Amino acid sequence: MTSSRFGGVIHAYQKYDPIAFPPPSQPPPDLVTPAFEQAMMYGNFRQLSDEELANAVRLDPSQIAGLGPSIDFLRALLEERKRKILETYEARRVQKKARKAYQQAASQVRPPERMEKIFQIAVNQEQPFLIERLWFEAGDDNSDLARNLLATGAAMADKHNIEELASKYAFTGNESMTVPKALEVKEELEKIDELLAQLDEAEKTAQIGIIDMEMLSEFAQPGDMEQLEEMRNQVENLLREQAERQGLERNPDGNGFRLTPQAYKIFQGRLLKRIFSELAPSRSGRHDGDVVGEGAVELQQTKAYEFGDSVANLDLPQTVINALIRHQDQRPLRLHSDDIVVHKTRNHPKCATAVIMDMSGSMRYDGQYINVKRMALALQGLINSEYPGDFLRFIEMYTFAKLRSPGEIIECMPKQVTIHDPWVRLKCDMSNPDISEHQIHPHFTNIQHALQIARQNLVNCDTPNRQIVLITDGLPTAHFEGETLYMLYPPDTSTEAATMREAALCQKEGITINIFLVPSWSQSEEDIRFAYRMAQSTRGRVFFTSGQDLDRFVLWDYVQNRRDIIT
Repeated sequence: MTSSRFGGVIHAYQKYDPIAFPPPSQPPPDLVTPAFEQAMMYGNFRQLSDEELANAVRLDPSQIAGLGPSIDFLRALLEERKRKILETYEARRVQKKARKAYQQAASQVRPPERMEKIFQIAVNQEQPFLIERLWFEAGDDNSDLARNLLATGAAMADKHNIEELASKYAFTGNESMTVPKALEVKEELEKIDELLAQLDEAEKTAQIGIIDMEMLSEFAQPGDMEQLEEMRNQVENLLREQAERQGLERNPDGNGFRLTPQAYKIFQGRLLKRIFSELAPSRSGRHDGDVVGEGAVELQQTKAYEFGDSVANLDLPQTVINALIRHQDQRPLRLHSDDIVVHKTRNHPKCATAVIMDMSGSMRYDGQYINVKRMALALQGLINSEYPGDFLRFIEMYTFAKLRSPGEIIECMPKQVTIHDPWVRLKCDMSNPDISEHQIHPHFTNIQHALQIARQNLVNCDTPNRQIVLITDGLPTAHFEGETLYMLYPPDTSTEAATMREAALCQKEGITINIFLVPSWSQSEEDIRFAYRMAQSTRGRVFFTSGQDLDRFVLWDYVQNRRDIIT
């Protein structure tokens, strides 16, 4: 009796190829990053529809092999249609027809003397904007002049389109076209080219969602369109399943997705991987840190036990060896205090950090605010994963300063500029109950208030290792004096003085100020000098970095500081 041989493909599920379809062990496509990038740019988690999710994600083309009609089949269908059109028609005679129609339309125009010269230039040079200008000057839309100018402009546009058609496509047929037919052919060929480009992109990225199904239906058979639509639905089902695995939760109403804390962790982990992978090994030398958590950290070195040492750090093998050496053949073996050795330990102190994120009006330029938010999310991910005992606070800075939770970072946006005067001198008594923050111009930069909130949050932390990370692009333009808020532009010496006084209070409390100065279109030498003056007066530091490198610089500086604290 021969044994049956098992293996191979036993059953193929409907419409799925189990060989070509991605196995469960294959890494899923990145669905979280596109959603977070969109959220950081626009400041909110706008719900992503199934189609938007499919369009945003790049799959491996092998993952859709065997689903629906092949891309090659659709491409061949379109190319065959294009070939037949080019082999049927010729474009030389229709160019003459278009030129003649344009000349006839122009001959019907009888411009007044004041328009004659411009009209001749417009006709000879074929300038549509001059024809449009004359049409506006004609005044009465129902006049013969206005109607004839409009007809001339339309004939000129037809002539240009047909010349473009003849230069873009190589017609080899003999059938002549009328002007309207040539314009139809041009539109059809351009649709075919657009669809071919979409198919090429879909073949490379498996983004079936980028194919214009309505346009493609003009050329493909209904049966092929049904299969292609079914393939797109299957890809969207795959993405929905992967989305739920990665923390994109479907809304209760079934429409669109929303991000969950799991998605936060995945995105932060990818940020950290990218940031530290970009650091050259010779420069970074990044290694896993010491044992994470509060309390003592064991070292390799040992010492003799002393009264008061914790037995949790006992070096048991060496202790037993010492007892055997000292007592040799004596049984039972008894431990004495002289036999006991324990590991040496060192403290693993915490670090307390307050991150001030500039969200004033100028941070909108070049998308600097996106880099700030990306850095904040990466820093929070780093501390949660590697330094969970550390203290971290985020402060949004504009005309005021506000504490923000990590979940609110995404919603922080640069404030809209509401005053465009070159000289602004405003003050407001914020103790007045009739005045609310919503009535105040939000786009100024109040470093003093941000430093004050940071100091108040750091001063009670039970660690001497306290620091402020100030991310800004320039000079302060707002400050408080008591309950009075001043908004002064160009920056005033009184604002700088108030900011320096608050910085001095931070230094007095042992808080280090690290200034990360990001570039801005309005940045001047005085902005740089201010950062130097603050760092010098408080014994802090200044970093100059491009916005794209901000997350890398801040995180790596944090890791370096942690090493300095421990050692």
